[in-house]
Amino acid sequence: MICASELTVTWQRSSRSQNGADNCVEVACLSDATAVRDSKEPDGPALVFGAGAFSAFLDDIKAGRFRG
Repeated sequence: MICASELTVTWQRSSRSQNGADNCVEVACLSDATAVRDSKEPDGPALVFGAGAFSAFLDDIKAGRFRG
């Protein structure tokens, strides 16, 4: 985990975020990884995932593996 403010990247929110809500997860593409942070804490911690791990995570979401 690193401090999000240490990254000089462009953070993006989901297009499904409603009217600029600040309770979103934001992502930033790094050269070989993806950083994730809580939009409520832009200077707080960021988690960094390797490209393979983040891709597998997205595949699992699309496949519905996290539905309760």
